[in-house]
Amino acid sequence: MKKIDLSDVSFLMPVRIDSIDRLENIMLVVDFLLSHFDTNIQILEASEINNGILKKTLPTGVQIEYVEDFDKVFHRTYYINCLIHNTSSRFCAVWDADVIADCTQLQESLQILRDGTADFVYPYTELFLNVPEIIKEHFFETRDVNILLNNVGKMEQMYPPAPIGGAFIANREKYIESGSENENFYGWGVEDGERYNRWKALEYKVSRVEGPLFHFTHSRSINSLFHDNKQREIKFGELYHTGLMSKEELKQEIKKWRGSQS
Repeated sequence: MKKIDLSDVSFLMPVRIDSIDRLENIMLVVDFLLSHFDTNIQILEASEINNGILKKTLPTGVQIEYVEDFDKVFHRTYYINCLIHNTSSRFCAVWDADVIADCTQLQESLQILRDGTADFVYPYTELFLNVPEIIKEHFFETRDVNILLNNVGKMEQMYPPAPIGGAFIANREKYIESGSENENFYGWGVEDGERYNRWKALEYKVSRVEGPLFHFTHSRSINSLFHDNKQREIKFGELYHTGLMSKEELKQEIKKWRGSQS
C-alpha cells in the first residue's frame, strides 16, 4: 500500500509515560501514522528518569527527545512550545499520544491547510470518542481502523457537544503568530478552550472535517485530571482573562508571553 504524502507535516507529541497502557497507546498511534503516511513524528518525553523505553519500542525514524523533569505535574503547554520551535515543517499536528482519526480525515485536513482555506484544522467534527478496552484490544490485534468506525455506537463521547481537544493541525507560522500555547496553563485541563477562543478572537481561519476522533482509554493519573482546586481556579481565571480581551489586547498579551519565555 502506497503511503499518503504528509512529508510537510510534523506530528508533535509531548508525553509522560505514567502507565503501561499509556505506552501501549503511543505504540499504537505511532504505528498507525507511520503505516499510512510518509510523515514526521517528534516526541518529547519529560520525566524523572530516562529509561530509554521509547527508543527501544518505537521505530528508528521517530525523533525522540528526553528532558529531565522532576515535577510531578506535566507542564504540557510548555513542552508543546518546545516542540513547535524545534520543528521546521510547514505544518504541525499537535497530537495527543492516545488518539487517531481515519486517514481520509487527515488527508482532507492537510489539503485545506495547503490550499490556505484555513490556518487551523480539527481533523474531526463533533464526535470525540473514548475507545473501551475490549475494542482497543481488537484494534491492537488487527490494526484495522474499520474496527473503530464500525463500533462508534459502543463508545462514550468525550467533552460533548463540541469538543476541541485531542488533536489539531496548524500552519506552523500562523500558530506561532497566534501565541502558540499559553504556558499559564500548568497541568491538565482548559487550555484547549482558551486556545480556540484566542484563534477566533484573532480572526484566524479555523475549520473542521467530517468524521470522529478516537481516544484509546487509559488509566488516569495526576496528569489526566485537575491536580488541585487552586490550579483549577487559576485555569478558569486565565480562560476568562484572555476571553474578555479585544484583538489588539490579545496581541499585546502574546508579546508578554514571548518576553517571559525568552
